[in-house]
Amino acid sequence: MGTVYLVGAGPWDEGLLTLRGAALLARAGAVLYDALANPALLRHAPAGAERTFVGRRGGRAGPPLEEVCELLVAAAARHEVVVRLKGGDPFLFGRGGEEALALHAAGVPFEVVPGVSSAVAAAAYAGVPLTHRGLASSVVYATGRTGDEGDAPDFEALGRLGGTLVLFMGITGFGPIAAALLRGGRAPETPVAFVRWGTRADQETVIARLGDWAGAAAGAPAPLRPPAIAIVGEVVALHAQLDWFAARPLSGRRVVITRAELAAATPDPLEQILRDAGADIVPFPTIETLPPDSWEPCDRALAALESYDWVLFTSPRAVAALLDRLDARGRDLRAFGRARLAAVGDATADALRARGLRADAVPSDARAEGLLAALGDQVRGARVFLPRAAQGRDVLPDGLRAAGAASVDVAPVYRTVPAHGDAAPVRAALGAGTIDAVTFTSGSTVGAFCDLIDAAPGGAPGLAVRLCAGTRVAVIGAVTRRAAQERGLRVDVQPPHASIPALAHALVAALAAAARPGLKGPP
Repeated sequence: MGTVYLVGAGPWDEGLLTLRGAALLARAGAVLYDALANPALLRHAPAGAERTFVGRRGGRAGPPLEEVCELLVAAAARHEVVVRLKGGDPFLFGRGGEEALALHAAGVPFEVVPGVSSAVAAAAYAGVPLTHRGLASSVVYATGRTGDEGDAPDFEALGRLGGTLVLFMGITGFGPIAAALLRGGRAPETPVAFVRWGTRADQETVIARLGDWAGAAAGAPAPLRPPAIAIVGEVVALHAQLDWFAARPLSGRRVVITRAELAAATPDPLEQILRDAGADIVPFPTIETLPPDSWEPCDRALAALESYDWVLFTSPRAVAALLDRLDARGRDLRAFGRARLAAVGDATADALRARGLRADAVPSDARAEGLLAALGDQVRGARVFLPRAAQGRDVLPDGLRAAGAASVDVAPVYRTVPAHGDAAPVRAALGAGTIDAVTFTSGSTVGAFCDLIDAAPGGAPGLAVRLCAGTRVAVIGAVTRRAAQERGLRVDVQPPHASIPALAHALVAALAAAARPGLKGPP
């Protein structure tokens, strides 16, 4: 019998998942996740882990609690580690206690991993401190929903209490709640913040006065559609000064990343730079990497590694693949001997550095042409080893031979194939106009993206091109640009030199210069 871990996923932002939660996901044999848990967190789980969605989708109710508990018990019988991934914190209006009691009754071991509550995070991302000297020294969390959640809170009593009130699940019936708070003594001028989709790029914030809603009936239109929270209290007045999230250059922007998914522990500079600028990342890996058809050419080169003058790396994946193969053959970094190392760009150089190696040559133009220019006459008479993708261009090996290299040994250390992910959500988002940019880092990602979108349910030949006409297309360099144009895509962003950081910064500049989606004001 395995153990079920009730893991708080946090509100949405991937960076708010706890280290403990990420470590358990990495060991999970099965993951059951809610609609409010960011599905991008599933990439922390092993590729072969079972993934089961147990939330609401498309307005339809998800499976009842009893069925979810049965699924957890069954999964624990099959796997040593089962992760129940719940939005926010499991024990704060997350029904984690009920699931834990069901597991206890079934004799299934369980643990609870707290998560960042959506209330705490949404308030922070809206620039509203829940406590502040002179304004609020207490916080009350309450639900506005009755029925199976238990008796409704006494809002008149809460109105007398003062401090900050954070209300879950009460947006659609806020009028009567506001009236009760006023009867309890809250002033009509008390500010209220309604925050929808806290920590997401499309987070919305509405600021109002409590008295504005006191006359609204229970069925009156809500200030925002769920999922949203309401924050009542004088601390809301600080929003105008502290709204850091909306001030970021890409706040409210959504960007699709089509490159092959990296390991969860591997930093992705493209994602990181865009996230730091405020963008919401939509991972849509259109290709995946696999081992080469044969390791024989690589193993032959590794056996003579110390005899090479130069080893050239053209991607972080080549770095990881070669060094992992070296380790699998029982050797370490000493095997490089006197060989000098070159990296095609900063990201590849960073991958080498993370494995304890430093590149002797790194061009600013992260292409084969740039690497050839950086090496110049240094390869004349040299023995060169080039571990790379099976589908690599011949520009680099041909250029090395033309520059006078004594020998150039090329060995595939990985190959890329089209991915088979679900393209329907991305296709729907593009059609709805909620995607601001699509990024391409290679010609293979361009082709695979178009093929996946065209083949998605409801798709047709040329659909990807038509959908991308309403968003920005960003490419890493000239080779990828040509591939995009050959498929009929209009290219809007290309950095001055081909590198992942340059692509990210160029896209940030292009999106920041365009009109930004505005936040909602008072109703």
